[in-house]
Amino acid sequence: MPAQFLLNIFIAVLWMLLKDEDAPYFSTFMTGFIVGIGILYLMHRFFGTQFYLKRLFALIKLLFLFIWELLLSSELVLKQICSPKLKIKPGIFTYKTALNGDLEITTLSILLTLTPGSVVMEISPEGDLFYIHAMDLEKSKADVLRSIGNFEKAIMEVTR
Repeated sequence: MPAQFLLNIFIAVLWMLLKDEDAPYFSTFMTGFIVGIGILYLMHRFFGTQFYLKRLFALIKLLFLFIWELLLSSELVLKQICSPKLKIKPGIFTYKTALNGDLEITTLSILLTLTPGSVVMEISPEGDLFYIHAMDLEKSKADVLRSIGNFEKAIMEVTR
């Protein structure tokens, strides 16, 4: 991925030099960068890796997914807090993940901890089992499991 980006920068600089203008302009550089994106997209299968902008779009998708899950879980927590009588049953459950590698596991645990209503308490030494505390085990466990599945898919798109 970094090699493709650096090659794209090289194509943009080469475009600026071949344009032969009086001064280097940012618009010329950006035109060369866009042309480089097109060239790299047409040739990305020869690099043996996926196109580098695909990961960027997957990262943006993960960011929007996190914001959406944050809004949904915040609404749920606000409803529970603002109710006249708290009828919650907090609890701990385990979740076996399909992710591997420190980056993927850490990203998932951070995203879950930042989402209101759930906290990752511990991760097994093997890194495949999460111990998660949910604010309301009966109501929010299904929501937490749904968001974990969504996060896992998005993290795999970014890292693999």
